[in-house]
Amino acid sequence: MRGLLVVNPVATTTTERVRDVLASALAADLALETVVTKGRGHGMELGARAVELGVDVVIALGGDGTVNEIVNGLLQNGPIPDGPAFAVVPGGSTNVFVRALGYSASPVEATGELLDALRAGRSRRISLGQAAWGEERRWFSFCFGVGLDARVVDRVERKRSRGRRNTPGLFLRAAAAQLSGRADRGAPTIELETTDAHTPGDPAAIGVTPGPESDPAGVRAQTEAPGGAAGEGAGDDERRIALGIVCNTRPWTYLDSRPVLACPDASFDTGLDLVALRRVRLSSVLRAGSQMLGDGEGPRGGNVVRHHDAATIRFRCADPLPIQMDGEYLGESPEILLSHHPHALRVIA
Repeated sequence: MRGLLVVNPVATTTTERVRDVLASALAADLALETVVTKGRGHGMELGARAVELGVDVVIALGGDGTVNEIVNGLLQNGPIPDGPAFAVVPGGSTNVFVRALGYSASPVEATGELLDALRAGRSRRISLGQAAWGEERRWFSFCFGVGLDARVVDRVERKRSRGRRNTPGLFLRAAAAQLSGRADRGAPTIELETTDAHTPGDPAAIGVTPGPESDPAGVRAQTEAPGGAAGEGAGDDERRIALGIVCNTRPWTYLDSRPVLACPDASFDTGLDLVALRRVRLSSVLRAGSQMLGDGEGPRGGNVVRHHDAATIRFRCADPLPIQMDGEYLGESPEILLSHHPHALRVIA
């Protein structure tokens, strides 16, 4: 079996020792090639090359940014039934994707778990989301955000580019600074539309991606309580939000070892889940944040909009909206369409 190990040398917890131990262990079971990424976008190129060369499994040693790049390379031309399988050994600061698959946060322990899965032939297919804005199309593995969430990610990336270490404290301070600066209070209204998850036989279930110009039938927005029941205040207000977070699995992220549950019902086996706030105020953001860390039910209340198991989610705004995907800031757009694609990627888990 042919394997490609992609190593991000600048990922937060990736070291040469971990790389060498992992490569040595994998070489006992795979005809392995190891490639170190040279910069942003290289992981995408390597994922696409693995498909062209017929590699059996691609293993990433890096963080969620590395994962996102490789996934976008593997699915550059859409989901492939017999394409390479994908596996991850955590090498970043948060490692949401690999931990959501059930692996340990420790690179050493995760390596042992991966070897066990490879030897036992364990794999599964998971859903992914795809975002379309302007001329861009990009897959995401676990989360997407517009508004405050994306602004905070942008702040963190700018601080990291100046040498700051990526820590939970850095994110918390960036969020506090964004809120205290009042940059998102009175933020432009975002119009929200959603459609329910795909039914068997739906063309979208096999990877058809609508573009921003499309107008899916039956588009609507709704407020949901945990379990999918309609929540309070149904009406036009649910179509107007100030920020939105979309999850393809749980958790949304981690605060050290503690999961942050923005969308507690999200799963790789269902459609996309949304949590949104109608208004961004310091008190409402703090309340939602504490609920994400609280009893497992996630954010709720009159200021919260939730939707479980969506096939598409569309955000529109008169002004360009900041965007983040899998923890990476991607710029701004006045309109973004997200679509759910079941069984899009085979993972070793």
